Amino acid sequence: MPDHATSSSPAVQAQLDRLTALSPGADILGLERITALLSRLGDPHLSLPPVFHVAGTNGKGSTCAFLRAAIEAAGHSVHVYSSPHLVRFNERIRIAGSLIKDDLLAALLEEVLDHAADLQASFFEVTTAAAFLAFARTPAAATIVEVGLGGRLDATNVIPNPVVTGIAALGIDHQSFLGDTLLEIAGEKAGIAKRGVPLVTMDYPKVLRTKIAAVADAAGAPVFARGSAWTSETARSTVRYEDEGFSVVTNRPRLVGAHQSRNLALAIAMLRHQGAVHIPEAALRAAADWAHWPARMQRLSDGPLLASLSAGSELWLDGAHNPNAAIPVEKALRRIAKGRPVTLVMGMLANKDSQSVLRILSPSLSRVIAVPVEGHAHHAPATLVAIAQTYDVPGDTAPTIAQGLAMVPKDTPNVVLIAGSLYLAGEALVGNDQLPD
Repeated sequence: MPDHATSSSPAVQAQLDRLTALSPGADILGLERITALLSRLGDPHLSLPPVFHVAGTNGKGSTCAFLRAAIEAAGHSVHVYSSPHLVRFNERIRIAGSLIKDDLLAALLEEVLDHAADLQASFFEVTTAAAFLAFARTPAAATIVEVGLGGRLDATNVIPNPVVTGIAALGIDHQSFLGDTLLEIAGEKAGIAKRGVPLVTMDYPKVLRTKIAAVADAAGAPVFARGSAWTSETARSTVRYEDEGFSVVTNRPRLVGAHQSRNLALAIAMLRHQGAVHIPEAALRAAADWAHWPARMQRLSDGPLLASLSAGSELWLDGAHNPNAAIPVEKALRRIAKGRPVTLVMGMLANKDSQSVLRILSPSLSRVIAVPVEGHAHHAPATLVAIAQTYDVPGDTAPTIAQGLAMVPKDTPNVVLIAGSLYLAGEALVGNDQLPD
């Protein structure tokens, strides 16, 4: 599915238009084009500050947020490359703590595109090269790189010598690229393993652990898995992390959901199993409180969308675009609802498993209002309503998020969740005047 990006900056938009015209218009895996492109640019990926490389089906973005929070709490500057963006393309590239400025972004994209015209490089490959150029030219203590798709053949996997790699939660997604089974997907994610570089993982079923271990062993990478090399335990208000000879207790993360405690622990484990950047215990504790990751069970603050609901209502936002992402969202809804009706305003891309997501969320729902995801191939809203009705959840359709929220009853406080797509989440943030920073 093609990337979509627009900018209010004419200079950036000109380069994004140029990129759209030159790129194949779809995700393409493989390292040949990105390697050739980076070579023409002087191989900036070989000159990055110490790299933390993170893969996973779900949770990799949150893990990166916890890594960033801990490193910054230790007083260090850090670069971050993540995807997708929610509202502005600039969100993908954070240079020494700040989102990339429009003038620099335009110049970097122009420079990369000047070298990419005959390579048929994808949107993601070009933007990865631009990020690496920015990072190589700006001093920082560390670089956090989130895998875009898979791992083994993802454009970010050209980095030869990260200081640590990590794999967050695994699930079924992007089957056309990564395979139809968790075993195949695990193997692709483990493809970020590098010789002599610690690979830190969650605890997975035995068959997946065996697959990851085999891929890592072939690469010469030691594996440090949750449950053996390190452990974590979540209590009502705290998270305890332990590894050999070390333990730390943090607050439960500000990010909502029990899964975020596991993502925090994974980030701590990655920081503990590298030696390039010193992170004191106080910074590890601070990560739980400092980390922020928009559209992951984010409670929206005062704005036009929230104002359209009845007094005392809560408006929440999450991507929840695959079954594994929907499971912790449903658990969070049960805790949040407290007897109040829960309305889901939902839009999903056509290549996502809407049936499974609705099946998982349905026990907590009073109603579904289905909307389109403008500018993207999406499930017809009427189809989403029909699926919800098979789980005894009534539904309606609306042409926009705002019009969907207008259909929520005003006679009682409600809990409303906007979910199903990160693109839809971006629309919601714009609609509520709450842009990521």
